[in-house]
Amino acid sequence: MLPGCWRVLICLIISGPLYAQDSLVRVQNKAVTLKEVVVRNNLNVAAFIERIRNDTTFYKAFRNLKVLGYTSLNDIAMFDKKEQVTASLHSRTKQVVSHGCRYTQILEEQTTGDIYNKHHQFNYYTAGMYAGLFFAADTICGETNIVKDASFSTQGKSGLAKHKEQLKMLFFNPGKRIPGIPFIGNKVALFDDEVAARYDFTIDMNEFKGEMCYVFTCIPRADLSTGEKDKVVVNNMTTWFNINTWEIVARNYDLSYDAGVYDFNVRMEVEMTKFNNYLVPKVLRYNGNWDVVMKKREKSVFTATLFDFNGQRQ
Repeated sequence: MLPGCWRVLICLIISGPLYAQDSLVRVQNKAVTLKEVVVRNNLNVAAFIERIRNDTTFYKAFRNLKVLGYTSLNDIAMFDKKEQVTASLHSRTKQVVSHGCRYTQILEEQTTGDIYNKHHQFNYYTAGMYAGLFFAADTICGETNIVKDASFSTQGKSGLAKHKEQLKMLFFNPGKRIPGIPFIGNKVALFDDEVAARYDFTIDMNEFKGEMCYVFTCIPRADLSTGEKDKVVVNNMTTWFNINTWEIVARNYDLSYDAGVYDFNVRMEVEMTKFNNYLVPKVLRYNGNWDVVMKKREKSVFTATLFDFNGQRQ
C-alpha cells in the first residue's frame, strides 16, 4: 500500500482538472488565497481559519516538557554592534522528572564572556528567556501539561516576569492581542478585521520532512501605503499542520517593529516531533535583536535541540 502522503497526492491529481487555478476567497472578512492543490481538496476554509485562531497544540507541546524527561543541546551566543561574539554558552543538559517534580542536570557546559553574573544568573534578558523555557533552575513540583486554554495574563506581574508573560503571548498565541506592550499590542492581532486587511493569507499543501501538511502563510500585502507598512509587526508567519491530526508540525516567525522607545527584529523556527502520544518541540532556532530604552541592546542567536524523551521516574 502506498504511504498516506502519496495516496493524498494521487487522489488530488486525479480528482480535478490538471491545471486547476489558485482561488481567492473571503472568509470572515479576510482574503485567503487557496493554492490549486487545496482547491481540489475541498478544504473547509472557515473551519481551518478558526482552528488556527484557537489552536492550543503548539502551546501544549511546550507544556509537555514540564512532565517529560529529555536531553537538550543548548547553544547561545550574544553579539556586539560589530557582530562579534561577546558571550556564549554551549551545554548539554538533562531534565529528570520524578514523582511529579522535575530538575535539570548540567552534563557538560562551556561559557565565554559575561554570560553569567557573579551569582551565576544569566546577565542577558534573552538568555534568561531561553532558560525559562528549557531549564529548571531548582527542583519544581506540581506542574502539569494540562491546557484549559492558551490565555495568558500580565495581571499582578512586573519586571522580567511581566516581560516573560508577554513573550509567551507573542510566541504561543500569534495573531492575538498582547496587553501591556506599548504601541504594539493590537498590531499583532492578525485575525482582527482591521489588522487582517494589511495581510495576505495563503493555504497550501506540501510535505515537511516526510509529513504531508497544510501550510498556512501570512505576509504583509505588497500594496500597503507607507503609513500602513509602519503598523506591520509580522513580516511572515508560516505554520505546517499535519493533514490528519491537525497538530502543528513546524512554525516559522519573522517579526519586527520600531516603536521609538524600543525596537526588535526576531526570527524563530520551531520543529515538532512525537514521543508516544506527546507532541513536543524537537528544534528551536532563534535569531533576534532587541533594544529597550535604558537597557543595553541585545543581539543573540540560540538553538535548542531536544532528544531522548522519556516518562516519569517513580
